[in-house]
Amino acid sequence: MTLPRWLFALTVFLAVALSQQLDLSLRVLLQETPTAQVTLGNYQRITAGGHQAFPGGSVGLAQSGGNVLVDGQNVGPWVELAGDGFALGDKAYRGSLLVVAQNGRLLLINRVWLEDYLLGVVPAEVPRSFPGAVLQAQAILARTFALNRLNPSGLYDLCADERCQVYGGRGVETPEHTAAVQATRTLIVSYANQPITAVYHADSGGYTAAAEEVWGRSVPYLLPRPDPYSQSPKSPWALTLSPAAVAQRLLAQGASVGEVLSLEALSYTDSGRPSRIRVRGSLRTVELAGAEATRFLRALGLPSTRISISGWQVSGRGVGHGVGMSQWGAKGFAQQGWDFRQILGYYYPGTFLSGFDVVTGLHDKLMAAGYPVGTVVAQQ
Repeated sequence: MTLPRWLFALTVFLAVALSQQLDLSLRVLLQETPTAQVTLGNYQRITAGGHQAFPGGSVGLAQSGGNVLVDGQNVGPWVELAGDGFALGDKAYRGSLLVVAQNGRLLLINRVWLEDYLLGVVPAEVPRSFPGAVLQAQAILARTFALNRLNPSGLYDLCADERCQVYGGRGVETPEHTAAVQATRTLIVSYANQPITAVYHADSGGYTAAAEEVWGRSVPYLLPRPDPYSQSPKSPWALTLSPAAVAQRLLAQGASVGEVLSLEALSYTDSGRPSRIRVRGSLRTVELAGAEATRFLRALGLPSTRISISGWQVSGRGVGHGVGMSQWGAKGFAQQGWDFRQILGYYYPGTFLSGFDVVTGLHDKLMAAGYPVGTVVAQQ
């Protein structure tokens, strides 16, 4: 479904201009559901036929025959409920709610300014007790990640869970995280005048991984790096694997070896992660290498792949894929006096800090695609 261009170009007007800053509007998928109940203050109901003011209260949403029903009234294939935020279930959100009927379900999409979106993302990624430099670095990475996921041809840009970035809305905001977002407003990490692939993780276990180890493709700024301060409460760790689980996982990756007899790492990468694994079975022996080996190990439920294998015992360090900034490692660097610039420069060598408005072609591309880009009030 293609929505009218003017719908994407709707602008949120704020009453009191305290300080004008560049921002852009995102579309974040909150839920796919057959029905929903939304609570709003006074709001505008916007449809293809125009807009109308309604008093605040609880609004019932459903779908029928490819159309959206608002309190039982057919309003067409989509509707936007625009006011001073809204509540969906037990979560409150800034911005407006775009509701689209598709394939027998409702897509509930939060249209929200990027900087407001970050207020509900950064708290879900790093604790408020972490140094301000880490919160600022995380805010910049979350902003960069969002810009990299803009999807003009789709109904939404991002989802609200761990498949994208966890977005908790207004209820998770804290003064510390809000200050970090405001202090880094519009800043992103760029490479070759484009937003980087802003991947990050919890704990590298002492050495970050190269992108090639995890995803099978080389990225010039996602390289293995010593990470001396990366030590989370969940590391080190140890697990016992079962031959049956190994056989099942191999089968899922298209390899049948019969009864699994042994598992061993044949070689390791510079970051200390297995680059080649051998599984010996009753029918045959298979070897997995590179990203295929990494995918196999993570699918076994290992917290990370910085491991050693002894029989069926696996001991390891770290939590997450290991690529890019380690949040616990960044905490250690910040405690040594590093600021967010030094932290990001270390984990993403060869990159630059840029304002998203000056990245080559991005501003014009966003405007051409119908994304509102303009000045809005900085939140206090």
